[in-house]
Amino acid sequence: MTTAPTAGPGTTEPAGRTPRRRAVVLLVGIALTALLTDLLTKHLALQLLDDRAPVRLLGGAVYLTLTRNSGAAWSIGADHTWVFPLITIGVVGWITWMALRLRSLPWAVSLGLVLGGALGNLTDRIFRAPGHFVGHVVDMVSLFDPYGQVWPVFNLADSCLVAGVLLAVLLELTGRQRDGRRIGGKGDPAPAAAGPSTGPVPAETTPTDAEPRERA
Repeated sequence: MTTAPTAGPGTTEPAGRTPRRRAVVLLVGIALTALLTDLLTKHLALQLLDDRAPVRLLGGAVYLTLTRNSGAAWSIGADHTWVFPLITIGVVGWITWMALRLRSLPWAVSLGLVLGGALGNLTDRIFRAPGHFVGHVVDMVSLFDPYGQVWPVFNLADSCLVAGVLLAVLLELTGRQRDGRRIGGKGDPAPAAAGPSTGPVPAETTPTDAEPRERA
């Protein structure tokens, strides 16, 4: 008779799951990298693209053109700029709460990208002109159109946000959970088969004769 292996002394995580500290470190590292890279690209755009015609790259597939956006994509909500910092602060709080039970490296990458992108644009909203919490976001990349009429002009923070959300959708569709479990994975218990309850199973008996004996 064999028994299932038990966790030894000092074991703090279930088998096959990433320690929460490692996942959180990865999340924070990706968020900081995305934030700093976004701030750097915006600084370069302000230095190199201001008062300059759009720069054509890759045969016109990509244009570099400096814009300042007070709203969302295609300047949606431009008259209510103050709303976007509040939404971003809510997103940051939600990711912080999610990190409390985070034990999945793919989810750490997804949430780190979303957090870094959100903080990049939040920095613009808070510190850039025309004022605190109503600042305009610096955008500089346009696809197939130098003036952003076909596709909205975006920045690195926007790219991180989109990539993080798409990765999160993929993880959900494949059953990967933020606590390291995977729905339908080998480690999950198989569901019990549906059927009528039969009660306790009687002990097996072995008949001694093929036919019952008649009473004497």
